[in-house]
Amino acid sequence: MPAGKKLFGAKKATTDSADSSTQDLPHAERYFVGIDLGTTHSLMVACPQIEDESLDINSVELTPIDVLQTLAPSEVEARYNLPSFFYIPGVELPTDQFELPWDASPAHLVGSYARDLAIKTPGRAVHSAKSWLSHRGSNPRSANLPQTQLEDVDKVSAFEVTKAYLKHLQGNWDYAHPHAPLVRQDVTITVPASFDPAAREMTAEAAQAIGIDNLTLLEEPQAATYAWIHTHAANWREHLHKDDVILVVDVGGGTTDLSLIQVEEHEGELGLNRLAVGEHILLGGDNMDLALAYSVSQKMSADGTQLQPWQISGMTHSCREAKEKLFSDADLKQAQVIIPGRGSKLIGGTLQSELSREVLDELLLNGFFPECNADDKPQQSTRTGLTQLGLAYAQDAGITRHIAAFLSKHAKATTRSSGDHTFAQPSVILLNGGVFKAGRLGQRLLDQMNQWLTTANAPAARLLDGCDLDTAVAKGATYYGLVRSGKGLRIRGGLASSFYIGIASSMPAIPGMPQPVQALCVAPFGLEEGDSVDIPEQTFGLVVGEAVNFQFFGSTVRQDPCGTLLEHWQPDELYELPDIQAKVPVGALSQGEVLPVKLRASVTELGTLSVQAIPVDGGEAFKIELDVRENIQ
Repeated sequence: MPAGKKLFGAKKATTDSADSSTQDLPHAERYFVGIDLGTTHSLMVACPQIEDESLDINSVELTPIDVLQTLAPSEVEARYNLPSFFYIPGVELPTDQFELPWDASPAHLVGSYARDLAIKTPGRAVHSAKSWLSHRGSNPRSANLPQTQLEDVDKVSAFEVTKAYLKHLQGNWDYAHPHAPLVRQDVTITVPASFDPAAREMTAEAAQAIGIDNLTLLEEPQAATYAWIHTHAANWREHLHKDDVILVVDVGGGTTDLSLIQVEEHEGELGLNRLAVGEHILLGGDNMDLALAYSVSQKMSADGTQLQPWQISGMTHSCREAKEKLFSDADLKQAQVIIPGRGSKLIGGTLQSELSREVLDELLLNGFFPECNADDKPQQSTRTGLTQLGLAYAQDAGITRHIAAFLSKHAKATTRSSGDHTFAQPSVILLNGGVFKAGRLGQRLLDQMNQWLTTANAPAARLLDGCDLDTAVAKGATYYGLVRSGKGLRIRGGLASSFYIGIASSMPAIPGMPQPVQALCVAPFGLEEGDSVDIPEQTFGLVVGEAVNFQFFGSTVRQDPCGTLLEHWQPDELYELPDIQAKVPVGALSQGEVLPVKLRASVTELGTLSVQAIPVDGGEAFKIELDVRENIQ
């Protein structure tokens, strides 16, 4: 290493979190490791695996793991999280300036410095890779990011970026725990509840590509609930009661994730059952930071300073820091905002402004948590006819309206309801995500919910006192490792959607009329990991020897029994998944022949779905996997 190069810095920096005091892990060979692979930040939490059957789960420490990362050229320090930013250096940034303890010359940057460089040169940066994994109009394996790259930048795929984040976390872990490499640990990675099987599989494949095979995927709202249970392990039954319905509202950096979980009683013991999940809503803290940046730019414009669009975008990180300072100090009236600048007339190349508490409260409360009615829907504006092919960002910033639409869509999901059955009626709200560090946001959400419930003549809801909002998902993922080993309380969930396969109708050809397609439910909502279901009463024809498309549909609204054949459905009841193009081997049959088969569906331990076509007359079954975009095996 060149003389004078700063590897770890003069101190171990842990300044970005309320829960920044990371303890050393007890020395062990095997650990439960939870990874929150977030849209804007990724975190690791771990605890040792202990075989003692008498272990009191209340005493288990879930320890956050500091992540070494580049902060500047030749400067590597630890932070409690890893910003989910990927940066492709140019010739102006020699890779030998970014040496990591486990990688002498990385081809790209991830983490804090990647985020800082992304502000200055967005054409070399990728973020929101997690959302690209689930984009139904984009193949996550295609090298199409950054969307607007510079001429000398080779594009990468969302899959490769996701793998890079995991590879960095793996290198950090292995460097600190050479006696217990990550590939030998029990790893749980969290994903949005709204992820379809293809996005889940892409996440799992990214981990498996770096050798992590002992892997489980867990929905983020469930992870947040597990973290709450661990925090209240000694008395959670005093806070939750039979038939309580928990609304989990998880507002992360880039997404809002919603789930309903019901408290049930089984043989005298309370348990939890996940009832419904929301859609993948691209709306979160990043939107709030941009809104704050725009507000500061308007203030400066009124004072005579006109900012360029790149400057408004570039000061979002500073607005995020100002927001967090105001959140953490109730007595602080305003916080400084730094605006990047160019030219010798600017001191240090930057401008300065302030973000006031009044502006913060007004923008976030009324802009993102507006008062509305229980039957309101997210607002849709008239769109421009041509648009860039990008992520499907939410058009309406009103999170309360998205919650109202979610509860209305799942009005029949719970047994707890008053005479007004027009929306699901939670009795408890659990909040997760750093934005709720602002207590007024959580209180506004609770007040809005109780206004809806009062109008419906239903009992008021209460807010669960949470745990650390930054680390809850990663801690919940680690706790889930304990749960799967037989300790603690398990949330019953299974598939978050019902899944259907398209069945072509048998009918004469009619000019100009497409062949009708029916939707057969092959995997009902809630089908548990490791389980399978047969459809024995119906026989279908499988076309062999020709390139064909298999159509799949999903639904977070319908909960049809397995084998239900839908001839028609409303546009908002089913959503279409990417087709699977395949060619079934001919075998002893003739090309184009139709083989009679019965169907069986199964869910893997990762929560991905496969459908088997079993020949009626015997023979090898053909597997149609919804989770990959490749040929039938």
